[in-house]
Amino acid sequence: MMPAPNGHEELLTRRGERSGLQMAIAVHSTVLGPALGGCRMWHYRSTGDGIDDALRLARAMTYKAAAAGLGLGGGKGVICLAGAGPAAESRRDALLDFAEAVESLQGRYITAEDVGTGAEDMAVISERTSHVVGLPPGLGGRGDPSPLTARGVERAIRACCSHRFGSADLHGLRVCVVGLGHVGTALARGLAASGAELLVSDIDSGRRRLAEQLGARWVDSEAAMLSRCEVIAPCALGSAVDEVNAELLRCQIVCGAANNMLADESLAERLREREIVYAPDFIANAGGLIHVSAELHGHDAARVDDLVDSIGETIERVLAEAELASMTPLESARELARRRLSAAPAVPAT
Repeated sequence: MMPAPNGHEELLTRRGERSGLQMAIAVHSTVLGPALGGCRMWHYRSTGDGIDDALRLARAMTYKAAAAGLGLGGGKGVICLAGAGPAAESRRDALLDFAEAVESLQGRYITAEDVGTGAEDMAVISERTSHVVGLPPGLGGRGDPSPLTARGVERAIRACCSHRFGSADLHGLRVCVVGLGHVGTALARGLAASGAELLVSDIDSGRRRLAEQLGARWVDSEAAMLSRCEVIAPCALGSAVDEVNAELLRCQIVCGAANNMLADESLAERLREREIVYAPDFIANAGGLIHVSAELHGHDAARVDDLVDSIGETIERVLAEAELASMTPLESARELARRRLSAAPAVPAT
């Protein structure tokens, strides 16, 4: 166990006994409940980069859960891959190593799928710990959270359009979806069905077939963020908006599923100066968290749908309060989360 950095409650790092891979679990807050956050399996340049990623993402999960009104805290786990990545058996070893790290935290952290992992990986993790959600339906889980994440992002896009254009109707609006993973694909399908003029992009040119299916225009991945459109929807990895493209964006709204969308939080102010509406990602992409939290809280499908649909209302509130207070939507969203965190009853000392 390492000393937790400022603002975090706990940071666990270890090398897996079976796999030999470095892994880390960051617990940012358990004020509202156990820290829930996915297990990310990814190639990092160094273990330090993986730890930094876990710390940043755990903090975002705290705000995400608080802003969504869930009785959960924020955490994140990472498995740092080496070389070309593990073969099937060594992947299983890595997951079992990670599961034992989760179990050692005795329920303070609950894991789920994330970039590089899926429901079947959660099934392996469940062999060593019960502190896991996002399991396959056959094991009592609710399956792939991607459709609900995409649904929440679409609600957020509509809220942004209502704020900026006075209407939530997407028909005829140009929307560029950058990243066609599970969430990006589901979002693109929903936007196409809503009549949006769709542009799509991915680093994998094989995804071009989806553009053809949806009647969308394919955009080269290196140029996608600078597409001329009403809405840019980053749905791949973080830092989609950086110091360079923040000055060059040709959209009026930035709203997508990517975590840590801004390479630097100061860019929220630059977007405001350029009159570009920014939907804080930890609110817009909360549908997946709502989906897996239902396994813990026992919410039925109707309750889950209501919570996901309320993402649009939360974005509307955040944008309105930001405009009224002359602050960025990011500051407004953080303030909403802080109010809910500060209102939590004190936990008695043990």
